[in-house]
Amino acid sequence: MPLKDRITADMKDALRAGDKPRLGVIRLILAAIKQREVDERIQLDDTQVLAVLDKMLKQRRESIVQFEKGARADLVAREQAEIAVIQSYLPAQLAEAELDQLIAAAMQKSGAASVRDMGKVMALLKPQVQGRADMGAVSARIKAKLGG
Repeated sequence: MPLKDRITADMKDALRAGDKPRLGVIRLILAAIKQREVDERIQLDDTQVLAVLDKMLKQRRESIVQFEKGARADLVAREQAEIAVIQSYLPAQLAEAELDQLIAAAMQKSGAASVRDMGKVMALLKPQVQGRADMGAVSARIKAKLGG
C-alpha cells in the first residue's frame, strides 16, 4: 500500500476512534503532501512523501529548540507528540554502524578526499538514507570524516 494511502486510512481510523491529537497531526501531514502536489502539479510517490515527512520532522525539531529556549514545556511536549506520529510513517532508523558503512561506501564511490567533495557524497547518500536518518547529522558526520 502506498504511504499516502496508509496515511489517509490512518486518518479515517483516528477520526472513528476520536483520537483528536493524532488526527490533527495526520491532517497536517496530508495538507503538506497536498500542498506540494498542487504546487508542483504532480502525484507524490513514496520517496517524495518521505521527503515531506523529513521536512516536517526538521521543522518540529527546530521548534523544540526554540521552545526550550523560551521555557515553554507545554509547546515542547506538543511538538514531541507530533514527532512521534510523523516518525511512525518513516522507515526504521539506521544504526550508527550501518550509517558509517554507507558513508564510507559513498566516499569511496565518489572519490571524495576533502570537504569540497561533500556535495558528491551527499548526493549519493541522500536517496539511501532519506527518512532513515537525520540529514543534518549525516552531513556533520561526512564533514568530520573528510576533515572539516
